[in-house]
Order: sequence, then structure tokens, then C-alpha cells
Amino acid sequence: MRPLIGVTTSEVRRSDKPTDHGEPPQREMTLGLSYLRAIELAGGVPVVLPPLGADVIPSLIERLDGVCLSGGPDLHPGGYQHHPHPELGPVWPWLDAFEIELARAADARKMPVLGICRGAQALNVVRGGTLFQHLPDVTDGTVEHRQTAPARRSTHQVVLEPGSALARILGGEVAAVNSFHHQAVDTLGDGLVAVGHAPDGVVEAIEAADRSHFRGVQWHAETLVDRPAHLALFAGLVQAAHARV
Repeated sequence: MRPLIGVTTSEVRRSDKPTDHGEPPQREMTLGLSYLRAIELAGGVPVVLPPLGADVIPSLIERLDGVCLSGGPDLHPGGYQHHPHPELGPVWPWLDAFEIELARAADARKMPVLGICRGAQALNVVRGGTLFQHLPDVTDGTVEHRQTAPARRSTHQVVLEPGSALARILGGEVAAVNSFHHQAVDTLGDGLVAVGHAPDGVVEAIEAADRSHFRGVQWHAETLVDRPAHLALFAGLVQAAHARV
């Protein structure tokens, strides 16, 4: 049996036009198909998770074998007791609440979890960590963290900690990555270790030191799965989840 991997939908968009069948405009949850394809290629079965009430999360978690937290908008700093920065982007606190509670429940059950971009930031918040809300305030401008190049193009490197689980998965201590983020890890959450950094020092990858397969990467690996190293990120998630089937 292929393991079921729940994938969060972390972006809200407004549909301003009725559909061809006359459905009225409304807010819509969106998720790039690249996440689903990456998990399928890695041998899993992706299950799209809309933001639901916290009361359904225990039942939902029981039916999953692993969780992937997708990218999306900025996290509201209220989740880690900070005030909003003037440059904070659009936020959806009710969406944050579901994703964080889902990740917290998965962590408590020692389920395999992989966070992508915003998802990595959410994992840090789940463990009590904080975020830089506006990277230009704390970086020197030598790395473009919000690239304009296509997502399948790498724009900078990440140096990985020797001996880290992530370095083993990616097959080396340097990874070529893309970059589409406004926020990043500041104070690390409990039990988390920074295992990847951009050339300007920004944390690009984290993993738990206190259990296996609880990790996040700042880059959008789902758009780079034509490269074996990045597909291996999803394969590692699926393999860990398969052990639970």
C-alpha cells in the first residue's frame, strides 16, 4: 500500500469571475499541482487538506501516514507573540491556526513531516520558535530571496551541515536551490537544529534533533524534482511514512 501524505493548502485567492456554469465569485483555496506530483513521483498518495476546524484534526491525522506543509503567504506573528512588521504581507490567521495545530498533532504522534518554505517556518513556530518578518531588515542583499527567475531555476546555494540527515538525503553538503520567501527562521524552536544556510547566513533548512523525519526546507523543492537530490526529499518523507502503513 502506498502511504497517504496529507498536503496543506496554504494560500487563499479571490475568484472575481463566475465560472462557466454560473458559480458565483468566492474565496478559493489553492495548491500547486507540483506538490502532488512530487509526492506521487516519490511513491506516495497525496491527499489535499483544506483548513478545517481543530476538532476534526485528530480524526484526520489517524487516517494519514505523513504530512507535507506547503508554501504560501506570510505567517501572522501573533502565532509567536510578536507584533506585525510594517512590511508584513497578506496573512490568514485562521489558516495559520489549522496548519500549526495539524503539525503539532503530527509531531505529537511522531509522524513524518516535511515543511516547504512557509511550511518550514510553521514547523519552527510549532516548536516555539520565531521568524524574521522582513528579510531585507536582516540581510546584506547579496542573495535574492524573492527571485524573479522561473521556479525551476536555481539562484543560490545552500550549505548543509556535515553529518546532518538532510545532507545524507540530498547526497552532499551543498545544494543548488530556488528562493521565493519574505520571512525566515529567527530563533529556533525547541529541539530544532539549523542544518542549512544561504551564503548570507539565512537559515534555509531545519530538522529535529529529538526525533526522526521532522524537517523543513526554505526552498520550493517541489518544483525541482527533476533533479534527484530534491526528489529525494519527498522520497524520504514517503519512505518514513511507509514504515507506518
